[in-house]
Amino acid sequence: MLAQVLATVIFLAMFILIVTEIWERHVITLACALLTLILVFGVGMHSLPAIIETVNIHSIFTQGFWITTGESSGHSSGINWETIVFIFGMMVMVEGMAHTGFFRWLCMKIAKLVNYKVSSIFLTFMILSAFLAMFIDSITVILFLAAVTIELSQLLKFNPVPLILAEIFCANLGGSATMCGDPPNIIIGTSFGYSFTDFITNTGIIAGISLIFTIVYFYFVFHKQLEKVGTDVDPSTFPTPESAITNKTKFIFSTIIFLCAIILLVTHAQTGLTVSFIGTVIAIVTLIASGKDAITLIKKVDYKTLLFFIGLFVVVGGLEQTGILEILAGLIGKMSGGNVMLMIAIIIWISAICSAFIDNIPFAATMIPVISSLAATHGIDLSVLSWTLAMGTDIGGSATPIGASANVVGIATAAKSGHIIKWGRYCKIMAPATIIVIFISMITIYLRYF
Repeated sequence: MLAQVLATVIFLAMFILIVTEIWERHVITLACALLTLILVFGVGMHSLPAIIETVNIHSIFTQGFWITTGESSGHSSGINWETIVFIFGMMVMVEGMAHTGFFRWLCMKIAKLVNYKVSSIFLTFMILSAFLAMFIDSITVILFLAAVTIELSQLLKFNPVPLILAEIFCANLGGSATMCGDPPNIIIGTSFGYSFTDFITNTGIIAGISLIFTIVYFYFVFHKQLEKVGTDVDPSTFPTPESAITNKTKFIFSTIIFLCAIILLVTHAQTGLTVSFIGTVIAIVTLIASGKDAITLIKKVDYKTLLFFIGLFVVVGGLEQTGILEILAGLIGKMSGGNVMLMIAIIIWISAICSAFIDNIPFAATMIPVISSLAATHGIDLSVLSWTLAMGTDIGGSATPIGASANVVGIATAAKSGHIIKWGRYCKIMAPATIIVIFISMITIYLRYF
């Protein structure tokens, strides 16, 4: 009982501190992780095995961490090192691509292909945002897409805010389509052994349907602002896409590495290579191709996010080891009365609402063992609950300025150029879009799986 109380208090304190942003979030989760190891596992449980299982270092040295036979190993408690290693590898690759000017080149190339017509840029950049976010962290996508959007807005004399808002939403939506698109999906995939194909054929279809409605929605909201601008400028005075490339040889190498990463991820269920193996190989190849810039790439990796994940997994492991998450699963089961459709509605809407105000990464990590318990207790297909959780956490974060990291980055980028996006304006545009997509997701899940 003492261990349960301590685990709950530490977890709630962690969440409150993350929301208030008194300290950096990786400092908060690491401090709470240390408290969990000492107070929950030491004082409360007197259990060394619980500490060993939660820290989970031994998993790195197993064959299944690098190569799998295709069978799911199921959810394991504690630090998900497969997620950590994979995200690190993708961070190195993305830094390598950014260093060569890949993202800036791509945006400028597309703008040129549509003859710098603002309404066409609006539509193509929404699709580009969703597509890139399927394979690259949405923060990186928005960081470069928003910067190029602002540059184009200055050349074409239009307000970049509508485009940036649409790009943010599409990045979060695109991230929901694949296993590597959004951190909650990486956590879900590595926890339950799902493949890239599993995601693209389930959440990917939902995201694809939703993207059509999203494009229509944003075009309907903003088309009047966009159709009458950018008609009196001379495109010949604009910088060429090629001017964005800093090193042509390294640019070609980074593009090939990116394409290889996509192929490896798409086929990893067939090849037996785990995402942690793919992440490691991609990182090594990127560093070799970068030559003397390798040290710079290593330094630019977001280690604070990786430390945040490690601390988070330990705190959630405390809830799991003490049985708190089983109690939470029981409550959801009672609320739904064992009705699967009602359970799905509860999970997707709670996930969306919570993710609108708190970071969706800790929420997803917390819900992993909850849906696992629900599936086992009520005889429900675990994959259906997984897709429900993924869509709720990935999309819900779009509703408010603080719901997802991509939102914060997009708003900050706009603010630097003098375009302030206040809470009221943001929510007025983004909350309805979020509600529409959550409804589409829920209905699609009902129609497809029941």
